[in-house]
Amino acid sequence: MAGARGEFSSRLGFILAASGSAVGLGNIWGFPTQTANNGGAAFLLVYLVLAFALAYPALMAELVIGRYAKANIVSALQQVSNSKASRFIGTLTGFAGIITASLILAFYGIVAGWMIAFALAPAASLFAAESTTDWLTGFSTERNMIFMLMTTLIISGGVRNGIEKWSSRLMPMLIILLLGLIAYVMSQPGAIEGLKVYLLPDFSRSIDLQLIVAALGQAFFSLSLGVGTMLIYGSYISKQENIASLGRTITLIDIGIAMLAGLLIIPAMYVAQYNGVEIFDAAGNLIAEDTLIFTVLPALFDTMGGAGMVISFAFFVLMIIAALTSSISMLEAPVSYVSEVHGLSRRVSAFLVGAAIVLMSTLIVINFTELFGFVIAVTTRYAQPLLGLMLCLFAGWIWHRNQVLTEIKAGFEQAEHSLFWKIWPLYIRYVCPLAIAAVFAQKVLG
Repeated sequence: MAGARGEFSSRLGFILAASGSAVGLGNIWGFPTQTANNGGAAFLLVYLVLAFALAYPALMAELVIGRYAKANIVSALQQVSNSKASRFIGTLTGFAGIITASLILAFYGIVAGWMIAFALAPAASLFAAESTTDWLTGFSTERNMIFMLMTTLIISGGVRNGIEKWSSRLMPMLIILLLGLIAYVMSQPGAIEGLKVYLLPDFSRSIDLQLIVAALGQAFFSLSLGVGTMLIYGSYISKQENIASLGRTITLIDIGIAMLAGLLIIPAMYVAQYNGVEIFDAAGNLIAEDTLIFTVLPALFDTMGGAGMVISFAFFVLMIIAALTSSISMLEAPVSYVSEVHGLSRRVSAFLVGAAIVLMSTLIVINFTELFGFVIAVTTRYAQPLLGLMLCLFAGWIWHRNQVLTEIKAGFEQAEHSLFWKIWPLYIRYVCPLAIAAVFAQKVLG
């Protein structure tokens, strides 16, 4: 039978775990390239505003629902429903969130497998282990299985001995690696030009509608919103904690690490250009994200001689850690449902769900051309915004306002008289749904 639900042992434990969920490849990989392709510092400025104006309120909706229900996403949305119709919609939304998180993790494992290969392949070549190098750089499913096994073992340990324990180790490692790489890149010729692009805004670009929608989408997705991962983590928060303060802290950390990633990636691109590596396409636009990570930066590392191998290894380890901290939360979404609803132990649930996701990942690899881009588009372009919209509607329109306030007041007694409560209910009812709908429309219409 399933054991008792876990709970984070401390405020810091939750912050590190939730920040790890938010800080994924979307921050280290996606944010810098979005910034570079959308006006540099102008995009950064708009992103900072929207992350607090819109993404933070949506994050709070998930955390509050989760802590109130103390349950998986399906059961949580059923609990806050006020009619048979809303309960049915909540059930569908919860299952859609679980399926979406699983599909995201299926392609996430493939990308993380590439990161593992790029981290280890240079070392294998150095020691003339040609068969190992071929295996690492080949198109195989084993690397995905290795990554999923790592994720599954962490989840099987539970909230404190799995999620919290490993997040508390991985997040400091990620920050140390990030700062060390920034220090090295900034010492290289060409970095200052990239720094200017990143930090000196062209304010005329900041009112560009396409830039605003792109920045909102990045702020929303970088906080792992829409698939219920933050709702699940919220369900493990103690009632004594000030949940509004916790949400602000997570948002700040997520923004901070995204900004640090920009300080690494964008100057590195211009260092690569200084060393003769092409960073613009034929039309004069900055190259695509996958080309940047898997072509431009490795080409840069090759120009660095012996130091390049060390820097390359550190960079891809950084990417693996970022992927792992996010994959933990994505796997927790389906595992918590299987464990709580079907009465299986956490360990059995983790390995059953992990095996199912490995099968999904294998199917994507076997049919890579047809499925990889399709799965990414369906989950991130369509499902995530719609699920985020539904969660905001549940928090703002379906769940009784007095119950919402009572839950927030647990650990924050003055909530009713705070600036947060004067603003947040209106945001979650009107502003966030409209903003998310705008992101969805932009994704669909291009």
